[in-house]
Amino acid sequence: MEKPKHIVLTSHPGRLDQRGPQIQWGQADPKQRGPIIGSVQDPTKRNVIGTHSGSYAVYRALAVAAGQLDADHVPDLTNTAPIVPIGPHSQWGEAGKIVSLDPFGHMIGQVFAEELKDGMDIRPTIAVTKARLELIEMQDAMRQGRLKPDGKVLLDTGEVNVTKMAVEPVWYLPGVAERFGITESQLRRNLFEQTGGMYPELVTRPDLQVFLPPIGGITVYFMGDVAKIGDKDCKVACRVHDECNGSDVFGSDICTCRPYLIHGIEVCVENAQNGGVGIIAYFRKEGRALGEVTKFLVYNARKRQEGGDRAETYFERTECVAGVQDMRFQQLMPDVLNWLGVKHIDILVSMSNMKYDAIVSQGITVGERLAIPDEQIPDDAKVEMEAKKAAGYFTDASLDPDALKSTVGRNLEQF
Repeated sequence: MEKPKHIVLTSHPGRLDQRGPQIQWGQADPKQRGPIIGSVQDPTKRNVIGTHSGSYAVYRALAVAAGQLDADHVPDLTNTAPIVPIGPHSQWGEAGKIVSLDPFGHMIGQVFAEELKDGMDIRPTIAVTKARLELIEMQDAMRQGRLKPDGKVLLDTGEVNVTKMAVEPVWYLPGVAERFGITESQLRRNLFEQTGGMYPELVTRPDLQVFLPPIGGITVYFMGDVAKIGDKDCKVACRVHDECNGSDVFGSDICTCRPYLIHGIEVCVENAQNGGVGIIAYFRKEGRALGEVTKFLVYNARKRQEGGDRAETYFERTECVAGVQDMRFQQLMPDVLNWLGVKHIDILVSMSNMKYDAIVSQGITVGERLAIPDEQIPDDAKVEMEAKKAAGYFTDASLDPDALKSTVGRNLEQF
């Protein structure tokens, strides 16, 4: 396709015959739902706001500008289909169950084969593959006798076999607005204003109801047989985890993130070995979705305040810097569980009341909730844990009365 010499604005609708296929969100039949087309090749065929690849779209723009990528490149998707089938599940066609991802995003080669042959630029928003996790903590758990290799889920080397799924965000704006209890116009206007007017279609194109936001997505690490989901005799263990690069990757000890993540993996491995399945859903929401710079500023403020780092001022320090305590807003989180077909979680490896409330609000029942074992909490992270317990996080332990003072007592109502 010849590149036009002038800039084509997409902020206002053109002729009706130049719009992409209509999207009827929530339809169980993908043909009736319609494909998600966020390609930049032909703006007249697009039917969403934004483009594929989330925040990486900026790097794509840089690569095109630097002459290292052909702007008209269309991916060759030969042999890229999922390693194992996922779905369809009943939740895919239930109104309001999934509003922040495309449940058919991994199946485009299967459900839109004719459209692809006709040259329609439809791209996957979900990929499914196989991998092994090599974690030193699994080797430690084997040496200490907590885990035993079975040669299937957990190997003699300590490696864990997983099905790995990458999920890009695809927001159905009316559904996202309803999930947050606001109007679609409120959502659109604030998305437009708080991104510096990056996407004018948010306020000028009400006919486009799907948005591909420039944010990080989700990675699911699945232990066991994916096909067992939905089997009433299959126990489900799950850890929903929000990104913490400093702890998860580099082992920084000011928080419990990596220890809790590893604890979740261990529980999921054991459950899969016993015939169930284990799910680790990893969300890119660094620093409570406040970002790493804000996160480190809060660390400094906590350590330098008069009296040192204290549980009763834990949340207040974040609010002083960021203006809010937490921006992860778990309302959209259960969508990936609904995509997997989960209807009941037997073991939820989480103390977060926000995550628990979001999950059960979407009709997913929860059996047992597991707190992180005390011996796995780093010394420098004990302030965080006391503050979270006092703020309403689930725990089997009794609370330190001193941790209920000051702003933490106020936070009991907010959480």
